[in-house]
Amino acid sequence: MVVKAELKRAGVGYADLAARLTEMGLPESEGSVTVKINRGAFPAWFYFAAMKAVGTHSVRLREAD
Repeated sequence: MVVKAELKRAGVGYADLAARLTEMGLPESEGSVTVKINRGAFPAWFYFAAMKAVGTHSVRLREAD
C-alpha cells in the first residue's frame, strides 16, 4: 500500500496525518484516516492530500520497468 509506505517513510502516524489534513482545511479524525487507509479504498483527493500532508513531492504512477 503506497499510502502506508509513505507514512512510514515520513515517520507520520494516523493521528498526525489526521491533524495535518485538518490544518489543511480537510477535517479528518484518526479513526476516519485509519478506516480509509486500512480499507484501501479512498477518493483520489484523499490520496493527494495525504501525500501533500507528509511532504511527498512526486507520485510514481507505475512501477519502473
